[in-house]
Amino acid sequence: MPGKIESEVENIHGGCQCGMLRYEISGPILDAVVCHCRMCQKAFGNFGAVLVGVAPQHFRWTRGTPGTFRSSSIVTRGFCRDCGTPMLMQEDNSEIEVAAGTLDNPNAIPPLSRQSAVESRVTWFTHMHSLPEERMADYRSPEDLTRLRSFQHPDHET
Repeated sequence: MPGKIESEVENIHGGCQCGMLRYEISGPILDAVVCHCRMCQKAFGNFGAVLVGVAPQHFRWTRGTPGTFRSSSIVTRGFCRDCGTPMLMQEDNSEIEVAAGTLDNPNAIPPLSRQSAVESRVTWFTHMHSLPEERMADYRSPEDLTRLRSFQHPDHET
């Protein structure tokens, strides 16, 4: 398929927000795309999804089992039953597409190959890069930053 990437990876890990689900990718990454389809918009509650493709034999759950939802006649989506994190989608008899935000290091596999389902892209997506940027310290007081404590699972195996 045009635009596909193949890169070898070694034991890439990821998981949900609460840590009840953890996974390992132990083979080549087949693709990394931004999907704008309406199903991804609803499943992720966002503009769409950034998805990392891997062959099923190179993906395994190391902790927990996801809930699933059949979002169409050909796609099943996996999510954490406890915290609601969208984890993956899989077309019937196809690669697993992992939500890039669930990777312990989401910068490791950028979406380089393509954007798909652009006919459903929200109109404001193409202008996001031009919005002013600010760091959390720009709008939170030092006291707020001291009090701010994440309850998310850390980005590593525990």
